[in-house]
Amino acid sequence: MKANWKLFSGLSIFYVIMAIVYYSVGGEAVGITGMTLAACLAGMIGFYVWFTQKRIGTAIPSDNDLAEIADDAGELGFYSPHSWWPLPVALSATAMGLGLIIGWWLTLIALGSLVISIIGMVTEYEKPIASSVH
Repeated sequence: MKANWKLFSGLSIFYVIMAIVYYSVGGEAVGITGMTLAACLAGMIGFYVWFTQKRIGTAIPSDNDLAEIADDAGELGFYSPHSWWPLPVALSATAMGLGLIIGWWLTLIALGSLVISIIGMVTEYEKPIASSVH
């Protein structure tokens, strides 16, 4: 993580320098704003990675030059092998994007559909609570 936060902090400094150079050669306001926002984004990511490294307190395998790839292996998480929920989420998001072009009524319908499909995807593996009534 040490290399990661140094990389993002350096990138943030680079964007600030480029924004100053761009301003000095007569750049437009949109470009200056974009580079300033890119500097802020890189700085936020660099700060988050630095803060996380300090909170962990130990060196991770990616900081060790002699580490093997297998040293950084571990559980990545649970991914559903056969879920249909990403399809309605994608279709609802597409309909919502098209609703911004076609009309506000489609955006509202797609937003409702998107909320329902996200809830379905998040709670797909939740088990219902068994009733305690005999």
